[in-house]
Amino acid sequence: MRIALVGPLPPPEGGMANQTQQLSKLLGSESYDVRIVQTNLPYIPRWIGRYRGVRALFRLCRYLRRLWSVIGKSQICHVMANSGMSWHLFVAPAVWVAYLRRVPIIINYRGGEADKFFEKSFRWVKPTLGRATVVVVPSGYLAEIFKKWGINTQVVPNIINLDLFQPRPISCPDEKLEQPHILVARNLEPIYGIDVALYAFSNLLDHLDDARLTIAGSGPQQSELRALAGKLGIAEKVIFVGRMRNDEMAALYQRVDILLNASLVDNMPISLLEAMASGIPIVSSAAGGIPYLVKQDKTALLVKPGDSAAMSDALVRIINNGALRNRLVRNGLQEIRRYSWPSVRDRLLEIYHNVAALGN
Repeated sequence: MRIALVGPLPPPEGGMANQTQQLSKLLGSESYDVRIVQTNLPYIPRWIGRYRGVRALFRLCRYLRRLWSVIGKSQICHVMANSGMSWHLFVAPAVWVAYLRRVPIIINYRGGEADKFFEKSFRWVKPTLGRATVVVVPSGYLAEIFKKWGINTQVVPNIINLDLFQPRPISCPDEKLEQPHILVARNLEPIYGIDVALYAFSNLLDHLDDARLTIAGSGPQQSELRALAGKLGIAEKVIFVGRMRNDEMAALYQRVDILLNASLVDNMPISLLEAMASGIPIVSSAAGGIPYLVKQDKTALLVKPGDSAAMSDALVRIINNGALRNRLVRNGLQEIRRYSWPSVRDRLLEIYHNVAALGN
């Protein structure tokens, strides 16, 4: 089967880019002929990147040419989709090219801000969604949002590489964690609540002054967040390591004790899957689709979005309670099997073959 896979690729590393790259490799290992149409193409020539309007036009022309060529030689068009301008600039053109070329279309929608996006733009989005043969989402949370807007979906979870992300040895299994190392692994953007995480960590230091925090991610708030860490008097305890490759992240999980996620808007954060696969207990906000991914007191401790005090209290619980840590880790390792390729494979390939049959 020939598949046109439309989506971003690393660099930079990111949830959808990593999922696109990983899916391409996994399908290739199953002898599928996958041809990627990259949505985040580098600028050619490089100097064009200095001119915003012109660079967008150059990239769009190259993108449309490749879409037309690759989709025309494929039996299925699988489009990795997100909210906002990404939808209008990359998803809609791919869907309409596939429609014109009479190739069945799978829209794989992954945006955590779907409801807000639909409220603002659904009259523009609906015609494109209507051209999809199947709409796939990675969580029950998004399935419910699409149903609210009259769109039926099929749920296929995100895939985690369990060969790369493996459980770390358990330290202090029944005791209080000494010098706990906490990780935030999100882009430095307002929707991910990194400022809330910094306030929570600052509160934690009032109880435990030997904790430390690593923030792995990049984004427009970097200077602002560094300044906030300084203002809170915790700068010497916080390390900003920037965006890291997948293999670097896997190694980092081996050196931390707790994952902290303070997002205000979310769907199915890959970092939570990576933490469970690495045997790391999780403290997270209960934003968006997160309660569909992890369960309170079973695979994570969840708090109200924006509540830094409750978040620091949850950190203290995990640090002081070895039995709780063990339970969260054990349940997480069991739950993560649902997101491995052997578990996801049959569901996805069934959709592929059903969709391809409609195009014959």
